[in-house]
Amino acid sequence: MDFQEKVAIVTGGASGLGAATARRLHGRGAKVIIADINQDLGGKLVGELGAGAKFSKMDVTVTEEVQAGVDAALETFGALHILINCAGTGFPMKTVGKDGPHDLGIFKKVVDINLIGSFDAIRWAAFRMQDNPPNENGERGVIINTASVAAFEGQIGQAAYSASKAGLVGMTLTIARDLARSGIRVCTIAPGLFDTPLLAALPEEAKLSLGRQTPFPTRLGLPDEYAMLALAIIENPMLNGETIRLDGAIRMTPK
Repeated sequence: MDFQEKVAIVTGGASGLGAATARRLHGRGAKVIIADINQDLGGKLVGELGAGAKFSKMDVTVTEEVQAGVDAALETFGALHILINCAGTGFPMKTVGKDGPHDLGIFKKVVDINLIGSFDAIRWAAFRMQDNPPNENGERGVIINTASVAAFEGQIGQAAYSASKAGLVGMTLTIARDLARSGIRVCTIAPGLFDTPLLAALPEEAKLSLGRQTPFPTRLGLPDEYAMLALAIIENPMLNGETIRLDGAIRMTPK
């Protein structure tokens, strides 16, 4: 799929991986809905990108807002061809800690945002994509999810985060098979250690220390490197049902 005149929704699109992807998509000629809970950052990015970009307030745990964001793509730009799910969160907590067992509410919240929120966006986006006229490859849409290497090597205190990301990996092939007859491809990117808002609160030395765990390049990944892979997936019609690690060959240790 090319990008000219295509319409994309990027959840979590106001910052980090999502913002980098929105910039690249827009730069290649796509129209972009930046879906996020942060109106200030989202509005600022829309102002930066200009024509062909629109902000849609979206809490991915609220299905009405997810549906409204998908509808906004059709109402504003006339179609929807691409969904990039970047909205996510994390909260470190051990299964059993000094103060008792893991807070079940926190576990549910992480899964609700990372896994269920992504699926909700998928189901509404695919419902609209199936009506698109197919391109020369019979393609009507492309969906990309954001997992994590924690889906495979979750560290101490990452039970909720790892479970939510493993769920994304686990449903990728199934959804790709579900949507195959509609010509909609589904892939997942599993980033390693990336310089995103989730790590922003850490001291610079801590971030450098994390980066040194990556064999090569020995640093944190850059959001634009995620965006580069997302666009490569969109362009390659044979990529489907696959989870791709983007991690500089890191394999996470227990802590």
